[in-house]
Amino acid sequence: MKINAGEIRVGMLLEYRNDLWQVLKTQHVKPGKGGAFAQVEMKSVNKNTKINERFRSSENVEKASLEEVSFNYLYNDENNYFFINIKSFEQIEIKKEIIGEKGKLLTENLKVSISFHNENPVSVELPNQIKCKINSTDVALKGQTVSSSYKPATLDNGINIQVPPFIEEGDEVIIDTRNLEYIKKV
Repeated sequence: MKINAGEIRVGMLLEYRNDLWQVLKTQHVKPGKGGAFAQVEMKSVNKNTKINERFRSSENVEKASLEEVSFNYLYNDENNYFFINIKSFEQIEIKKEIIGEKGKLLTENLKVSISFHNENPVSVELPNQIKCKINSTDVALKGQTVSSSYKPATLDNGINIQVPPFIEEGDEVIIDTRNLEYIKKV
C-alpha cells in the first residue's frame, strides 16, 4: 500500500530497496529554502542494518502489508520462543533476536499478537500492561523529594526499571511493555 512520505510513523514497516525496514525515528523538516522532507531512520528486519533516508513530501513509499494473528506463548529454549495459535493449534517458533529484551516479559499462556509478512513472523506485540513482581530494590532514603526520587529495581524476570520509593521487594507492580516503565502497584 502506497503512503505519502509525510504519513510515515515510528514502528511502521516499509518495503524499500527490496527489503523490509522498521521505522525507528522520523522527523518532518521544512527548510527555509526548498521543499519539505521527512528524515527517517530505519532498521532492516532481515539484515539488522540501519540507514537514514530523506523522503521528499511529494514522494510515496510502500507500506508493508502485515497479517496479525493471535497466539499464546508456550515456552522457550536457548535460541527460540514457541507460540501456539489458539484457533488452529498450529505451533510456531520465533528467534529470540526478533523479540529482543521484551522476551523476558513473556509468561506461560500470555496472549500476544504476531505480525507476519509473506508468512514470515516479523514482530511480536505484547499486551500494553503486564503484572510483574519486584525481586530486589534499594531502600528509600528519608527526606528525598517525592517528585524526583525514583529508585532502581530488578523484576523477577531480570529487567531493571525505575520505581517510586514506596515500592519494596516482593511487591507486585504493573509495567508498560512499550517503554518498560512502572505504571502502578497492584
